[in-house]
Amino acid sequence: METATANTASTALNINQRAALINLLGDEDPSVYEAVRERILAVGASSREWLRPFMLSRDPLRRRRATEIIRFFDRQSADNRFLAFCLQHGENLDLESGAWLLAQTQYPEINVEAYAALLDSFAGELQQRIVPHARAHSLLTHFNGYLFGHLGFAGNEKNFYDPDNSYLNCVLDRRTGNPINLCLLYLLLARRLRLPVSGIGLPGHFLCRYQSASEELFIDAFNRGKVMTKADCIHYLVRGNYDLREEYLSPVSPRRILTRICGNLHQIYSRLGHPEAVTRFQRYLVALGR
Repeated sequence: METATANTASTALNINQRAALINLLGDEDPSVYEAVRERILAVGASSREWLRPFMLSRDPLRRRRATEIIRFFDRQSADNRFLAFCLQHGENLDLESGAWLLAQTQYPEINVEAYAALLDSFAGELQQRIVPHARAHSLLTHFNGYLFGHLGFAGNEKNFYDPDNSYLNCVLDRRTGNPINLCLLYLLLARRLRLPVSGIGLPGHFLCRYQSASEELFIDAFNRGKVMTKADCIHYLVRGNYDLREEYLSPVSPRRILTRICGNLHQIYSRLGHPEAVTRFQRYLVALGR
């Protein structure tokens, strides 16, 4: 992400300078705005304190531009938090925390506590539908019926390469996503219910696996929770001309799941021609690869 290059101490603004910049934020000349924006970015994130009231300005142009600059600083802070998280935690990092930190790099304004409460409420309703100690098929039928039937979550087949399919807040808002992020949702709910569900990173696809002492079933969250056997997974590998490696059917660590999500987004932004986002996700992948 772009960073301010000037030293904050040498670019501090007095009240009159701030007032002049605020006034110029409403100038209709784009070149004037670019100059004002660069001056504010050079001051640094402390500019948010005196810019924030103008997010409610009656002047729509000034309001939009103040919001854009503040959002830039907020995303920069979120970028730093996510990078620090990736560098400080190991294979069994907190996947839910990592997913929210990643989402904030694109949507810094989201209310993580509210989304976590929504997941809690989903899990609470699921708990009422699931019979304790039920057989795997019965349990998964109720789980899938609630998630994909009652709540209406489904794979985004029409716009598979939409970046929003990879941000958990968007998956929850739109009730759609890509395979790994629908599996992420599945995993987060299963964790709340203490169910033995893990992520399975097949090449070209991502599944969940339910494994108890006596049963093993795979769940295709992208296809409305289609239940599969190990033989079905092997057939998938054979049809796709993939090697039959045991690791493909073994649980992947939370860090590897987060890495795969970031890798998907890196490829998507490359495909869409967003060089700044590509560079940002390259940094994330380097941090996760350490």
